[in-house]
Amino acid sequence: MKRETRLRLSKKQRRGAAAVEFAMVAPVFFLLLFGMVEHGRMVMVQQLLTNATREGARQAVLDGSTTEAVKDVVEQYLANSKITVQRDDITVTPTPSATAFGDPINVTVSTPFTEVSWLPSPLFLGATELQASSVMRRETAQ
Repeated sequence: MKRETRLRLSKKQRRGAAAVEFAMVAPVFFLLLFGMVEHGRMVMVQQLLTNATREGARQAVLDGSTTEAVKDVVEQYLANSKITVQRDDITVTPTPSATAFGDPINVTVSTPFTEVSWLPSPLFLGATELQASSVMRRETAQ
């Protein structure tokens, strides 16, 4: 009988221990969880920006290409992934029509991480500017 009484008393004394332990561990757990979500989203968007600039550069090296056509390709690629960028954030240098065979054409796109984050207020990467660039050489002579 004594043993059962001791067990019951022990249970009553530890009744709030789980809540206290959770209260201590929960902030760290959620901080790690949101950090992983934020970092994963940043890596994903960075890869999408890189692919979009590659598609834009591929368009830029073709005959008859214009800066507006290159920007359209980049915008469309990103729109398919539900990412919107300002048209002014896409740069094409030099103008595709002003290049000769073998000249490099650089397509760059940038966006602030706050515009593409899944979290309402990014914790760690809020001030980060994501940027990607691709360079290809003009394929054909005009």
